[in-house]
This record gives sequence, C-alpha cells and structure tokens, in this order.
Amino acid sequence: MADLGSGPYRSDLGTPGVGAARVDDAAPVPETAVVGDAHLGDIQGAFGTIRQFDAESRRTWKRRLLTLLAIVGPGIIVMVGDNDAGGVSTYAQAAQNYGLTLLWTLPLLIPVLVVNQEMVVRLGAVTGVGHARLINERFGKFWGAFSVGDLFILNFLTITTEFIGVNLALAYFGVSPDISVPVAAAALVAITATGSFRRWERFMFVFIVANFLVIPLAVFSHPHASAFFHDFAVPGVRGGFTSTSVLLVIAIVGTTVAPWQLFFQQSNIVDKRITPRWISYERADTVIGSFVTVFAASLIMAVVATAFSGHPLFGHFTNAEAVAHGLSRYVGHAAGALFSVVLLNASLIGAASVTLATSYAFGDVFGARHSLHRSWREAKFFYASFTAMVICAAAIVLVATGRLLGLITTGVQALAGVLLPSATVFLLLLCNDKEVLGPWVNRPWLNVIAFGIVSLLLVLSLLLMATTVFPHLAVRELSLGMGSALALVYLVGGAGYWRVLRQRPPEPPMPRSRRDHWRMPPLNRLERPVWSRSRLLAMYSLRGYLVLAVALLAVKAFQLGVHN
Repeated sequence: MADLGSGPYRSDLGTPGVGAARVDDAAPVPETAVVGDAHLGDIQGAFGTIRQFDAESRRTWKRRLLTLLAIVGPGIIVMVGDNDAGGVSTYAQAAQNYGLTLLWTLPLLIPVLVVNQEMVVRLGAVTGVGHARLINERFGKFWGAFSVGDLFILNFLTITTEFIGVNLALAYFGVSPDISVPVAAAALVAITATGSFRRWERFMFVFIVANFLVIPLAVFSHPHASAFFHDFAVPGVRGGFTSTSVLLVIAIVGTTVAPWQLFFQQSNIVDKRITPRWISYERADTVIGSFVTVFAASLIMAVVATAFSGHPLFGHFTNAEAVAHGLSRYVGHAAGALFSVVLLNASLIGAASVTLATSYAFGDVFGARHSLHRSWREAKFFYASFTAMVICAAAIVLVATGRLLGLITTGVQALAGVLLPSATVFLLLLCNDKEVLGPWVNRPWLNVIAFGIVSLLLVLSLLLMATTVFPHLAVRELSLGMGSALALVYLVGGAGYWRVLRQRPPEPPMPRSRRDHWRMPPLNRLERPVWSRSRLLAMYSLRGYLVLAVALLAVKAFQLGVHN
C-alpha cells in the first residue's frame, strides 16, 4: 500500500505525518460546506494513502501512477456497478435475439458516461457534499423531496432486480433461493458495515476483478474477430428496425446513465475525501471505468451471439438462467458456469452500489451521519437504512411469484428511462451554478454536449415510455418525427445560446494554484438561485410529465399482470 509524500509535515490531525503542507508554509484553510470530520482527512484508498495537506508535485510517471492508484475507486466502481443484473440480462437478450448486430450501440455509450459522470466528479470534489443535499439546499425542500423520493422508488426496485439476478445465477448450480438470497443479503450488509472505507473499497475491487471473467468466457466461445469489429463499428439490426429491436436499442442506452450513478459517485467522492486538486485523477478513474464497462458488455454480447447463432434457441430469449443453460449446452459446462458467476458478481456489485447510493442520499436529506469511515455505532441511521432496503428487497424476491418478478424486471428499465432526464437536468443546473462550483462551472462547449445528451435521453425516454404503454405505435415514424423536432430545437437553441455567449463579457481565468484549492463555502452563506417564470414552468412541466408517465407505467404493469 502506497503512502505518498515525505518530509516534516503535518497531517490533518496535527500529528507528524507524511505528504502534507509544511507547518511553516501552511495557509489558513477556508471554511467549506463539508459536514463532519469523517469527510475530512487523508484519502485512504484501496491501493494507497494521500495525506490531507499533501502539497508535493507529481513530476514523474511513477508518482502519478501511485497517486492514481490511491484515487481510483469511485469512478470504476460506479461504472462496473452499472453492468448489474439488468445490464447483463439486456446484453444477453440483445445478443441471443439479434446476434452481434446491436453491438454498435456500446461504443456510443462511452461519451455519454464520461460527460455525465465528469460533471459529478467536479460537484463532489469542489462542494464536499452529496448530490441530494445540493439539490435540497439550492432548489428547496420540495425539489429535494421530489428528487430523492423518485430515487428511492427506482433504487428499491433496482435492488430487487439484483436479488432476482442472484436467484437466477445460483439456481444454475441448483442452489435454492431460500439459501442464496438471504446469504447474499447478509454478505452485502457485512461488506458495507465494516466501519472502514478502505476495507469496503477493497471488497468492491474483488467484484471488479471478477468482472474480467468475461475474458475466459470469450475464449471458450471463440467469437469471430472480423464479425465482432464490423458490427462494433457499423450500425445495423438483423431483420431491420422494428418496434422490438428499437426498444432493445433504447434499453441498452437506457442502462448507461442511471440516476443512482449521479448520487453514488458524488457522495463516494466526498466520502473518500477527494478534493479539487485530485480532480484530474478522478476523471481518469471515471474514463477507465467507462472503457471497462463497455469492454465487458461487448464480450458478453459476443459470447452469447456466437453460442446461440444457428441453434434453435436463437431469437428466443427468456431469462439469464436460460442463457447460462444454453451456453452450457452449446459451448460447454464451464461456459455456463462462468456466465452464472459473472451474473452473480454483477448482481452483488450492483446491489451494493445502488443501495449505498440511496443510504448516502437519505443521510444528505435527513442530516444524519453517512460515511463508510464510521462504525455502526457512530452512523446507525446510515447502516440501518442500508440493511432495511437489502432485507426488504430480498424478502420480495423470496415471496413474490415469478410473474411479479418478471414485471418488476421489465418495469424498472422503463421507470429508469422516465426519471433519468429529470436527474440530468438538476445535474446541469448545479454545474452551471457559480455559487456552487465557482471556477469549476461548465464550459460553454461542455454545456452544448451535455444539453445534447440530456435532450437525446429525454427523447429516448419518451419513446421508451410511449412504446411501453402503446406497443402498437409505429416506432420508425415516431422516431423520425421526434428526431426532426429535436434537430429543430438544436438549431433554434444553438443560435440563441451563441448570441448569449457573444454578449457575455469574458472572465479572467483563475490561477491554477487557487483553482486547485477552491471549495464551495458553507451552503447557508450562498444566495439561493431565483428561477425565472419560464424555468419554473419548465420544471413543473417536467414534474407533471413524470407523474403522468409513472402512472401510465403502473397501469401498463397492472394490465400485464392481469392478462399474463
């Protein structure tokens, strides 16, 4: 384990340490919005330590690599956690039903992941507080309750799907859900409630390493390299774009940036004590994680497509357990077993990440202690909420019928698509708030890209919602119409934004030395932003859309339950 720094320095507790600012050179530390001593101190990562007042330069590649090893964690964990049980099932379904012809969707996910989560990186490092608390303090308790309430509903259902994944994965080995689900629930609580951030992060890296079991899985199935790289780069769909294939494309894209990811990574960065000086390293962590995620997803699709191509089960996806049995039949028992282990691993890291994101958010909203640095005795509410969600989700999987579990798995994906644009709108508002980010606010070019991503996600969620509730809609015509409307919005909005930028006086850049140490002041000292009538109308319209969409989705789920 690396301990970066040297010389007669002081640590955050005032005792002799390494890697901090010299006592005689130390400047007064300005007040920040960080709450509680658990979020202040040394960065204690899985692979190294960085002292709180570390002022040493990183001029050599060795020093930079050691620093990256100490920082790495929040980015790669949130990305790999996104390849959860639902993600693995979606990739397997796309491959079993359409071969490799939907593989091209995956590289498109990298910029979406990086742009959205990079904004979260800056918010966490600069503000020192969680996403839920920022929304609550900057926009009021109404919007805070709206944001966290939606997050809780979606996250709880997502956690339930993770235990469904645990059930399916271990059922392949003949393990009863009465054993697999409770043991998995107990393991998740034990891993999280250790009272040590470093210990928890090391457990997460065990799951991340297990994610690479897709490599020997690919070796067993021998996918054709030429077909893989062709479909990776060239868009197309076997049999043409139909209602079903377009919905599956939307499902793949919809699993990319889930609302829980925003809340998890920001709070995890705060909990790890990452400050603005280390933003570049956390950005690298996030980029690495996005490539790891797409790499694993691509191999899952390649494995399943190769195994089922030319066999009777091709085009007849049922669930992930059936995929494992199909791999065992067509490739070998080792392939089926490896796929089941990959699914189990995805379910566990997904459950750990999503549940922790919710507990972090509850701590923000209710002002309770919420840190993995604290023991159970010091943060009872934090760990109790985590445990309660895990137990309730596991109980639903144990008592619910297969039909209800299938409805939950299907409905969660649609619900995530509906709620995602709202989460990204709040993200954009915060990243353009100078009171919050100061010199770290979004650059104009980043706003353009982020707006494009948000609007595209909104269109996709609308399309997903419309085709979920009204499955007989002409998807091609609807997609073309919505795409044309979106292009018109880009044209008009881009012209207006360019005119605003031209009229805005340029601001002198802040020196790097000041920028690296700029932190958001205490929230009670900031002026709350005043929304214009047009912005307020837009936000209430978005709220109304969400209420209507969720209601329609509930009606559709009830109809499916009655008729199936």
